[in-house]
Amino acid sequence: MDQEYNNLLVPIDGSDESELAFKKAVKVAVANHAHLDILNVLDTKQFIGGYGGMISGDAIYQLTQDAEKYLENLADRAKKAGLEDVAIHVRFGNPKTVVATDFPHDHKTDLIIIGATGLNAVERVLVGSVTEYVNRTAPCDVLIVKTEA
Repeated sequence: MDQEYNNLLVPIDGSDESELAFKKAVKVAVANHAHLDILNVLDTKQFIGGYGGMISGDAIYQLTQDAEKYLENLADRAKKAGLEDVAIHVRFGNPKTVVATDFPHDHKTDLIIIGATGLNAVERVLVGSVTEYVNRTAPCDVLIVKTEA
């Protein structure tokens, strides 16, 4: 039985692993004639600066603009690869819950294509892996990308 996917999600964080996931997501979306959502989640915890200070509104605005520019570049690459139906999204919040549950429920995602964790063993223990969390809790299929194959 073939699985047909209509609404794909690829979360992007700028890592090499998310770049691999993006490339695979474009191929899967083209093969399925599917819609692809490219998502970057700006972790709200990062807006609390060192020593208890808050990052300025201008800095947050600039981070948002940079994320949108990066995602627009990825969307252009997807379109050049033959994908017609692609959208970009910047969200604020905890990347784990936004990617695993919030976004898929809002956009009726049926496949999340995510890069394998880029964290080392100590970082996984301290902060946990977004990929592991998504794989455990997402309401849809999850494809974890480790290679270009």
